[in-house]
Amino acid sequence: MSDSSNDDSAPSKVLVVDDLYANRVALRRVLQRIDVDVVEAGSGNDALAACLDHEFALILLDVQMPDMDGMEVAELLNGEESTRDTAIIFVTAGSSDDMDRLKGYRLGAVDYITKPIDERLLQAKVCNFVELYDSRRALRRARDELDAVNNQLRGEIEIRRSAEARAQHLATHDALTGLPNRLLFVDRLSSMTKRARRRAGRFAIGYMDLDGFKPVNDAYGHRAGDVVLEHVARRLEQTLQDVDTAARFGGDEFALLIEDIDSEQACLSRCQDVLEAVSAPIAVPTSTGHIEVEISASLGIAFYPEHGNDVDELMHNADSALYRVKYEGKASVRLFQSHDDARPMPIGGQNHRLMQ
Repeated sequence: MSDSSNDDSAPSKVLVVDDLYANRVALRRVLQRIDVDVVEAGSGNDALAACLDHEFALILLDVQMPDMDGMEVAELLNGEESTRDTAIIFVTAGSSDDMDRLKGYRLGAVDYITKPIDERLLQAKVCNFVELYDSRRALRRARDELDAVNNQLRGEIEIRRSAEARAQHLATHDALTGLPNRLLFVDRLSSMTKRARRRAGRFAIGYMDLDGFKPVNDAYGHRAGDVVLEHVARRLEQTLQDVDTAARFGGDEFALLIEDIDSEQACLSRCQDVLEAVSAPIAVPTSTGHIEVEISASLGIAFYPEHGNDVDELMHNADSALYRVKYEGKASVRLFQSHDDARPMPIGGQNHRLMQ
């Protein structure tokens, strides 16, 4: 509906419908004393057309008209959602019986006025209904403004939530591989330990280093090294089960949480699958194109509760098992043994993290 009534500074509109021009003129003169914009229609069809183009505060509708009388016009207006709530005052040539009035009220009439028209009575009734319409329009405008503010607020909240979620993700995940970082890994390990303690459960923690990773960086550059790390991360995710966790601690150091442990042998078999997946050739970019490189991995495993009853002990013992693997030949998986804590010093006094 095209209508200037959306302009709050414009007067409300009143539609006068009568087939006699003299009657319309008389009504217009009465309404000129009120701050309203008068629109005239000389037939029922003209009235319906006017309602398509304007929103009216009130319709003064003559009941007796040729072709389409006032009742028919009211019935059609009542059938349209856009005009159903428009107030209608029926203008009649004489008194109406109760049945006619009831029919009119069912079709949206709010009042009746008879000819000859009492000007003061008409002005009073028009003023009342226009004031009511203006109040409803103001309420509707306030509601629309509130809806707009709420929509804007919801949008801002969603943006803030997304930003917070992104910040939380960055704080708990490795930026390069997208895997959980040490912070999130330790949190999950702590939760898993508490859950296993309550349920007499069992799980494994693994520490993994890549063998031969440093030469890849040295020979082909850090971008090639990043590609290797990204491939390793995806292979860990694909090889482990959904309930398991693979994390990156930094450099070429990774950590695993493995649930649903049936036996030591089954767990070691799953870990061997991990090492085989990681050791498959990886295409890395170089200055002259792509080249396939092969690396291996070493993995130390500790079981809860056999090898530790808390987070620190489990992490320490998994690291000790990895140290022993790196020291004794690399490229294999080792279950923690009590004597792994007695670490021999590598040649040159290097830490196992540098034994690439």
